[in-house]
Amino acid sequence: MIRARVLLPGAGAGPLLRLVEPLSFWGGVDPASGIVTDARHPARGRSIAGTVLALAATRGSSSSSAVLLELIRSGRAPAAIVLGEVDAILSLGVVVAREMGWQTPPVLELAPEMQATLPEGQRRVDPDGTIA
Repeated sequence: MIRARVLLPGAGAGPLLRLVEPLSFWGGVDPASGIVTDARHPARGRSIAGTVLALAATRGSSSSSAVLLELIRSGRAPAAIVLGEVDAILSLGVVVAREMGWQTPPVLELAPEMQATLPEGQRRVDPDGTIA
């Protein structure tokens, strides 16, 4: 078990999807399906829906929050998001979804070198930031 810093509390579970290359949700993730569409990204074709998504780094647009908001609305968002560093833009999508009363994933911060130690397979994120 690893304890991460809680940015937006909650609980979620799903298979770990660790992305070591930066990803922009705007233009890099299909908001209708949750599939990574960035042609240059190693995870192209993989779905982030229902995963414990570990992002070593993000990149890109302020519109990423809108894409995440749409994924949450449609039920295709990650079950939990583990960021390598705080990303206020991406987190904003979760904050807005909460204000709208939708079920949202927790958002945690865990350094990329610690993300690398997370075992593959099914993971659970608890409200206290524990990743098991």
